[in-house]
Amino acid sequence: MRSQNYGRDVLAGRSRRPAAEIPTIPAEPGLVVEEPGSGFCGAVVRFEQGNVVLEDRAGRHRLFPLNPAGFLVDGRPVTLVRPTAPAARPTRSASGSVRVAGVRARTARDSRLWVEGIHDAELVERVWGHDLRVEGVVVEPLHGIDELTARVAEFGTGPGRRLGVLVDHLVAGSKEARLVGQLDDPHVLVTGHPYVDVWQAVRPAAVGIASWPRIPRGTPWKEGICAALGWGEPADGWRRVLAGVSSFRDLETPLIGAVERLIDFVTDGG
Repeated sequence: MRSQNYGRDVLAGRSRRPAAEIPTIPAEPGLVVEEPGSGFCGAVVRFEQGNVVLEDRAGRHRLFPLNPAGFLVDGRPVTLVRPTAPAARPTRSASGSVRVAGVRARTARDSRLWVEGIHDAELVERVWGHDLRVEGVVVEPLHGIDELTARVAEFGTGPGRRLGVLVDHLVAGSKEARLVGQLDDPHVLVTGHPYVDVWQAVRPAAVGIASWPRIPRGTPWKEGICAALGWGEPADGWRRVLAGVSSFRDLETPLIGAVERLIDFVTDGG
């Protein structure tokens, strides 16, 4: 006689025990594992083409693929993965100089490095910031060089109190060249680059363009560049340019040489 008090499955509705999760562990050299398919037991010695090589107690080597749940550790299944190598600390700064580990910015020198504007200062900091902190050199924007001679006189140069000045568009016959020509001070060194603006000293490939557009005379250069490239306002354009620079390799050679000469000059104890 069939009872009507039970359904078809007396176990229906009972919770089932979840399957045990297979742990993933790094296959560090020396880790002893067993490959259950072959019964081979050995220590991890190296990796070859995505496979792990094990060495048993007799010195024999066997190569096995890193399959999921493919090994046993202490009798329990595990998935082996290659250990993650620790990230190597850069030994070179963004300028290509030897990076000094654990350096603290030294007390600022009396000497200074002057640049024309905020963008110049930010670009110099992006590439040479480490070097400048090691040497204790402060970078200051001039916001133009029209009053350069007066600013130098106000600063008061002398032995151990030098000025290095970076000038945009320093080419023969330019206004910048005429202003620089008025200086006559052995404690001042002026270098520059031939570009209309420091933006142009960034290699086009670094900012994802084939070349810098030619801007008609009379059009403000930054505004013209942003309009030609669809970069919005100059502030937006500058963020793009600065983000594209990670090291000296993203800069044109004339700017690199000009800044390096200035740093050498203001850090010279002579």
